[in-house]
Amino acid sequence: MPEETKTGKASEVVLRERRRRFRKTRVRELKMIAKALASTKHPVLVHIIPMRRCNLDCGYCNEYDNVSKPVPLEEMRKRLDILADMGTSIITISGGEPLMHPELEGVIRHIRKRGMIAGMITNGFLLSKERIGNLNEAGLEHLQISIDNVVPDEVSKKSLKTLDTRLEWLAELAVFQVNINSVLGSGVKDPEDALKIAHRAVDLGFTSTVGIIHDGNGQLKPLGPRELEIFEEVMALGKRSFSRFNDFQHSVARGKEHDWRCRSGARYLYICEDGLVHWCSQQRGYPGIPLAQYTDEMRHREYYTAKHCAPMCTVSCVQQVGIIDNWRGSQTLKPKPMAPPSPKPELVQIGSTRSDS
Repeated sequence: MPEETKTGKASEVVLRERRRRFRKTRVRELKMIAKALASTKHPVLVHIIPMRRCNLDCGYCNEYDNVSKPVPLEEMRKRLDILADMGTSIITISGGEPLMHPELEGVIRHIRKRGMIAGMITNGFLLSKERIGNLNEAGLEHLQISIDNVVPDEVSKKSLKTLDTRLEWLAELAVFQVNINSVLGSGVKDPEDALKIAHRAVDLGFTSTVGIIHDGNGQLKPLGPRELEIFEEVMALGKRSFSRFNDFQHSVARGKEHDWRCRSGARYLYICEDGLVHWCSQQRGYPGIPLAQYTDEMRHREYYTAKHCAPMCTVSCVQQVGIIDNWRGSQTLKPKPMAPPSPKPELVQIGSTRSDS
């Protein structure tokens, strides 16, 4: 990143389209909240993986490989149709690295065609001016980039130095909303980096959030004194995004158990590249049911199932969804093995058929 910081300057055309899309998306988000408050019978947020492969190999990450092929677009459309028929409000495309998918824009278009809000989480390395234009045209509404440090190190290459030019392109060209997530916790060499990243995000006109690095099971590692100070300062920056509904992180940062009702498997779903339903990215393997066979009854049961990992969870997207229902629906059930429903028997005609003779 150059010593004299630059800011991407958007044209009047981009600014006008950005304001228009922001207003339309905000209206849809408000409708999403109203719908979620009125009914508990549909997923609010689904993370879907079209590509497990990633172009990076960050030392702390357990959500990628370097061999998987992209899920074909037609299969992605089928999965999105199922989710839309469930009444899903928001789809966030994740990975791996979704920008490696050769037909990503087709996935986004289908999300929008089915009336769902389209978001994406990316490391940002494969962004170009042309790709940003393609994402605009496809109808993307939210994009998040997580930046781990100011200068790349042996743990993570996702640094402000390597990504800053792409951030300027986004500030100049993107008509979708951009959030930059900085991180604190174990594995972060210099916690001051999070503050620098957050201020840079705000300077560019983006929203800024801060995440706490969890262990391989998505569990809590409390912050130190200086990290806590930085955490509170970053949390105070900007209030323009629904991702700011994250007061639970104040408990997480201090190593305290958080009293909440995790609705994963019901209001939040994680769909892996194989099309299986999981609680979340850090609890992959359960329930492990193919999406096409994941019934209303299964979602209903998971809504009322207490999750053993919930008190020390740091997976913020699941916690944010949980806020909608924390005041209702006591969880009294325990997880149990699930099996796909048995296929319905085919009707067999008995006796002879009448023929015209």
